Amino acid sequence: MRKEFLRRHVRICLLVTAAVLASPSMGLAEPTVDTIAVNVDQAKLVRLPGKVATIVVGNPLIADVTLQPGGMIVVTGKGYGATNFIALDRGGEILVDRQIQVEGPSDRLVTVYRGVDRESYSCMPVCQRRVTLGDSDTYFTTTMNQAGALNSNASGTAGATAAKTN
Repeated sequence: MRKEFLRRHVRICLLVTAAVLASPSMGLAEPTVDTIAVNVDQAKLVRLPGKVATIVVGNPLIADVTLQPGGMIVVTGKGYGATNFIALDRGGEILVDRQIQVEGPSDRLVTVYRGVDRESYSCMPVCQRRVTLGDSDTYFTTTMNQAGALNSNASGTAGATAAKTN
């Protein structure tokens, strides 16, 4: 009888131990790292502590991190998802290891599907084309070509005006 009691007691202790170790509240499952949230195609300024000499980005297709003078960094969202960056000092010591979460646009975005092709429009206050990751190739290329032509014309006009005044 005593042996049976001991076996049950050991089984219960093992079950409780397993449940505690598997619990996410143990701190093993959840990182205590602050996450930097930024939207695609937008930038955010973040001040870092210490003398940062080198920045390493886990996935540069998701985010770009540029070191500025005075320990300031610019985090730019490139694609949807999560990555991390590590800041090192001149001696190679890790100063910061933080997560970056890149999310969709926060403005009033309207998505139009034409079969499998997708188009995105920013509707604040009037709907206008807004190129977004995942738009169809034709829509993306057409919109980017129009924006490039507009930019070239504006730059050409500005250059011609400056040349005339000199």
